[in-house]
Amino acid sequence: MTPTPVDPIDETVEEVITVSSFLPESLQFWVVLLVGAVVAAILAFVFSGVARRVLRRIGVDEADVKATRFPFFGLVTSIVAKSALAIFYGGKPWYNPWQFAILIVLVIFLTWFTIKLVRVIEAGMMARFEAKFGPGRRLAKVQTQVGLMRRVLIAVLCIIAVAAVLLTIEQVRALGAGLLASAGLASVVVGLAVQSTLANVFAGLQVAFTDSIRVDDTVVAEGERGTVEEITLSYVVVLLIDGRRMILPSTYFTTTPFENWSRRSTEITGNVALQLKLNAPIAYLRQRSSELLESSDWWDGRTNELLVTDAQNGLQTVTIYLSARDAGDLWNLRNMLREKLLAELVENYPECLPDPRMIPGNPV
Repeated sequence: MTPTPVDPIDETVEEVITVSSFLPESLQFWVVLLVGAVVAAILAFVFSGVARRVLRRIGVDEADVKATRFPFFGLVTSIVAKSALAIFYGGKPWYNPWQFAILIVLVIFLTWFTIKLVRVIEAGMMARFEAKFGPGRRLAKVQTQVGLMRRVLIAVLCIIAVAAVLLTIEQVRALGAGLLASAGLASVVVGLAVQSTLANVFAGLQVAFTDSIRVDDTVVAEGERGTVEEITLSYVVVLLIDGRRMILPSTYFTTTPFENWSRRSTEITGNVALQLKLNAPIAYLRQRSSELLESSDWWDGRTNELLVTDAQNGLQTVTIYLSARDAGDLWNLRNMLREKLLAELVENYPECLPDPRMIPGNPV
């Protein structure tokens, strides 16, 4: 005859009961629960300390590891409480409601602890990828994909936790069997109800894994320029240059054309255009623009060229082509160059600045 396996938790609880048998029966349950809570607290601190020392070597933040202490403590304490309740009060009429309540608490702590473990694993993976790739496009790609997969996993864990609790209720299990019998109709109804939501979820996965945008990319959407701050399952957050945040559904980036200024690299080229009279000192402007660019930390040294790109109605268009490491530096560089050159022209060559009546479209 095969012996029945013994649950280690139940066996430990029974040993504590044996030790506390000299106490009144009404106190034994609470003594067992107190001892279980103390042991759970000790285990939580021990495991947290060991994990912190091990994971510190690969760059995981201590706060991520410490965040697992309380859910681990609650998980172990809930298991002890469930076992002790079954041993002491298994035959009581109020046993089932309390056992169900403790089961709900246990599932909550188990799900919470698992989610914290997922975050620790994510932090460890990102630390290793950062050490391997360093800051840049490859790290941003991995960060986007790992962050999205973490959100998917957490959503699945929460759904499983709710299902696990509901399936312990006999009436719900019977209801589930009835629903399965009409699964064809239910699937059609649910599909129509969540069509837009599922479209956004799949669009979010497509955006992350086709690499059309990444976290920290510079994009132009709806006529606004900004930086991709966050990519979730259903929407993308774009931080605009004035500090506002534009929230766009994931389907926007799979169905609507948009500009990605840092698709392959963050380096970007731009220009500054000035409309001046035909007597403008081109040689002086070419020399000063070079000096200003070379003295600026925003210029990346790739592009520096001044050309007269148009001439009509007594005016010429002077265009200065320049480059920067990213869109933010280019914005600052263009503004600085335009401001400095116009100030010097006003001071030293005011005769080359156009009369507003000469500019096409301006009222006389």
